[in-house]
Amino acid sequence: MGTPRLYIPQPLRDGASLVASGQPAHHVKNVLRLRPGAILRIFNGSGDEHDAMLKDIGRSEITLAIAGPVSTVAAPSLAIKLAQGIARNDRMDLILQKAVELGVSAIQPLWMQRSQKHLKGERLEKRLQHWQGIVISACEQCGRATLPELLQPQDYASWAGGESGNGLKLMLQPEGAHSLRDLEPPHNGITLLVGPEGGLTPDERTLAESIGCTGIRLGQRVLRTETAGLAALAGIQALWGDFR
Repeated sequence: MGTPRLYIPQPLRDGASLVASGQPAHHVKNVLRLRPGAILRIFNGSGDEHDAMLKDIGRSEITLAIAGPVSTVAAPSLAIKLAQGIARNDRMDLILQKAVELGVSAIQPLWMQRSQKHLKGERLEKRLQHWQGIVISACEQCGRATLPELLQPQDYASWAGGESGNGLKLMLQPEGAHSLRDLEPPHNGITLLVGPEGGLTPDERTLAESIGCTGIRLGQRVLRTETAGLAALAGIQALWGDFR
């Protein structure tokens, strides 16, 4: 087993002591079951990563002694925003986890016509906290030191109305006219639009085209939403990103 990695959203400084509570303390005490003297690797989501020694375990907090910075996994070379139609619970969780591992820079959840439920208020806040936990856990596992941005869910039409920029915009479409290999390499990042279960409706496809999205196909088979976006991300990274 390698050195455990732990996300702590605090400034990290050589030689300082750091007190952490909440999820980091719970993870150290009850999941990793570490003891004082154990060595961890901590990162704050902004690119800083340090070794640290566990000094003390309290009832609801832990104390760490921060050592020197360590070399980190390079940030993804290509800025990719995944605009994902909100899928059912387990499928959405899988999409978020694997999208982080595949190097997205930002994730925009979208309420679309075929999304099952439009959550609001406290239920939406709980869901966002759950999703953020998945993003953090995926970063801890895969070695990323920079946390991708998880954006506030939006209604699809509102998102499309505010979508701007000169980057390449792609829409997954089984009957799309292009494959990834047909396209010119992007120079200003990529926005990848993926529908929920059942895909985009005809009206949603028309709206996507109106804001400059190019329909792309992934082979001759129709892929589930939890497969399609991840397959496209892998293809993008292989052609233009850090899989090369």
